[in-house]
Amino acid sequence: MSDTDGKKPLGLRGGSTPGQVKQSFSHGRTKAVVVETKRKRVVVPKPGSASSGDSSSSKPASAGGASRRPAGISDAEMERRLAAVRAAKAREAEEAAQRAEDERQREEERERRRAEIEAKEREEREREEARKAKEEEEARKAAEAEKAAAEAAARKAAPREEKTREDAPANRPANAGVERASPAERAAARPGGGTPTPRKTDRERDDRDSRGKKNDAGGNRRAGKLTLNAALDGGEGGRQRSLAAMKRKQEKARAKAMGMGNKAEKQSRDVQLPETIVVQELANRMAERAADVVKALMKMGMMVAMNQVIDADTAELVIEEFGHRAVRVSDADVEQVIDTVEDKAEDLSSRPPIITIMGHVDHGKTSLLDAIRKTNVVSGEAGGITQHIGAYQVTTESGAVLSFLDTPGHAAFTSMRARGAQVTDIVVLVVAADDAVMPQTIEALNHAKAAGVPMIVAINKCDKPSADPHRVRTSLLQHEVVVEQMGGDVQDVEVSALTGKGLDTLLEAIALQAEILELKANPKRAAQGAVIEAKLDVGRGPVATVLVQNGTLKRGDIFVVGEQWGKVRALIDDKGNRVDEAGPSVPVEVLGLNGTPEAGDVLNVVETEAQAREIADYRAHAAKEKRAAAGAATTLEQLMAKAKADLDVAELPVLVKADVQGSAEAIVQALEKVGNEEVRVRVLHYGVGAVTDSDVGLSEASGAPIIAFNVRANATARNSAQQKGVEIRYYSIIYDLIDDIKAAASGLLKDEVRENFIGYASIKEVFKVTGVGKVAGCLVTEGVARRSAGVRLLRENVVIHEGTLKTLKRFKDEVKEVISGQECGMAFENYDDIRAGDVIEIFERTTVERTLD
Repeated sequence: MSDTDGKKPLGLRGGSTPGQVKQSFSHGRTKAVVVETKRKRVVVPKPGSASSGDSSSSKPASAGGASRRPAGISDAEMERRLAAVRAAKAREAEEAAQRAEDERQREEERERRRAEIEAKEREEREREEARKAKEEEEARKAAEAEKAAAEAAARKAAPREEKTREDAPANRPANAGVERASPAERAAARPGGGTPTPRKTDRERDDRDSRGKKNDAGGNRRAGKLTLNAALDGGEGGRQRSLAAMKRKQEKARAKAMGMGNKAEKQSRDVQLPETIVVQELANRMAERAADVVKALMKMGMMVAMNQVIDADTAELVIEEFGHRAVRVSDADVEQVIDTVEDKAEDLSSRPPIITIMGHVDHGKTSLLDAIRKTNVVSGEAGGITQHIGAYQVTTESGAVLSFLDTPGHAAFTSMRARGAQVTDIVVLVVAADDAVMPQTIEALNHAKAAGVPMIVAINKCDKPSADPHRVRTSLLQHEVVVEQMGGDVQDVEVSALTGKGLDTLLEAIALQAEILELKANPKRAAQGAVIEAKLDVGRGPVATVLVQNGTLKRGDIFVVGEQWGKVRALIDDKGNRVDEAGPSVPVEVLGLNGTPEAGDVLNVVETEAQAREIADYRAHAAKEKRAAAGAATTLEQLMAKAKADLDVAELPVLVKADVQGSAEAIVQALEKVGNEEVRVRVLHYGVGAVTDSDVGLSEASGAPIIAFNVRANATARNSAQQKGVEIRYYSIIYDLIDDIKAAASGLLKDEVRENFIGYASIKEVFKVTGVGKVAGCLVTEGVARRSAGVRLLRENVVIHEGTLKTLKRFKDEVKEVISGQECGMAFENYDDIRAGDVIEIFERTTVERTLD
């Protein structure tokens, strides 16, 4: 391809005038350059082109269009260019019209603002003139009143002056003639000529007039507000007073006229003062600036910042310096905001009874509650046993509302049963008719007696052929529970959760007992309730099952529960529906806590978030100090004794994570009972929620396995556990968990060594053998002598040596054993003090693995 690429080289064509210019460079070099001057091209339209303009515009390829079109431009391109020119002109016209319209609107807006400002100025002038007229009127009236008072005083003094003038000729002095001189004579008699000296009041009046005239002449720019017209005219010249300054002046005058100019009197406050307080908080309680408080402390010689803590004595000095009163309080006073107040009788209304179902494991408690609620909760329980405490509300056919608590029956859930008995009104004790009274039945009886609540005995499984209700009633007599059929006051009902027999009778008995109790509560006060269960939900965060005991818990309430606090984000009833409020005896799930509370904590609603946080922080601090005090040894001797005792005890460390707080607590209590004086289980940490990376890290550092009860490890924790070799064991039934922990703890026990005596031999003669030492010639008198067995050397029935045999020979042959009645040769390992007449006791040791009961 050539350089020109098929195109002609650029040049000047037609109508150009060639010329030559000589250029000069340094060192005498020159160069001649050819220059062409192109003449301006004049396009003359053809005749008739004006009359046929439309046709030429529609056909750009015509002769006229071709004469105006640049070379190399097609018809379509020419049409596009013309269209672009027309669009640009139209756009310019639109923009010009828009600018004109915007300018007109801006002018109208300026005129409107100018009119508003002038109207305001006019109103201000009228108001100022009215005020001045009022002041002049008041001054005129005051002057008239003063003048009238002066005239009255003059009238009273006139008779006295007349009398004085009458008495004057007789007492006049000799030089009285001077006093009769005329004013002109007196003026002439003054030194300095006849011009009278003006009085001081006259001079001051003249000075004020002259100053007023001077201000009127040149300084009247401060007489009124700066108006837009005055600013535009520029007639006043110089620096003008700003509109804001004029407004401030008018505000001050208005405030002074209304009596607001006086400075507010400082208030003296009662400042609550704890043992320690932050400087900023002290300033807030005194309603003073923090900088002023810091300055006062610096004057006392204390260089502190506003976020530092000072003691109560220093704070009291600061409070007194600022004119306030200090009121000493203790840290425990923060809980005074939740002190219970006695409810008035007219505010109380009836509330549903709270019924707790208790009894031994597998006696049909949950099945009985399912039959009442017409649900099937028991099928969802792992292993068919209840391992969580459940709260439900049931409406009977008669319209009565009952709140039920279902407690576990397993021995490990003692704390759950105790909590259920403490918050309940009525205890329904479920006893299987074919099983009678069992250990957890007795425990439930004790809980009910300790709580002081009435009890109803429900004899379940009466549909079984082996059922014997009379045996149950007789067994209850041994525990001081006398039912009505036996002449007592405790109601008993025979029921069957499977067939539904006696359920109506049971509900009637509960309603009768509730009617006798006359249960009432105040629904209009701040809510108070008990935490039945608490858990950490992955999607919802900490969740607490709360049974409201008094008041009404509403969405948005701020509450404190144990060491945690929160704001009610949502309330969910036992059927999974969201509700806006929960009254007395209503169980609900509460969302919105900042942490997982302990099961059994009391929930109290407070007014502000600051109060809730302060109470929770105080409780957490107190609990921390209590744990530290309980774990600390009082003396060095006790610490050393404890360390020495722990040396002989093998420990099995574990980490426990459970789905709910109650289950975690029950597992920890059950594991603490596993062990004996040689081995024990130590729970390093327990909590609720999924297994996390921090749990895996703690497990790796301590070498403890992780016990996960009804929870799982998240993905990162699983990967971390696999990399670090941490064992995570999952359980859903508490029986299996406790059995496995017992088996693991049993592995730490030392094996039991048992000795079995297998024979005796008496030494008849002692021989010395070269290379072997002393060899005892023996006769096996009882049992058998084995080469691998252990031996003891008895001399006069005293053990003088215990060891093993080095050799056992029969004649000259080494043998494994020698039976009773035969002679043999024996040599002891590393022992030669043998004599004739000694007895050798032969025994075998066997090891037996020990297990925990």
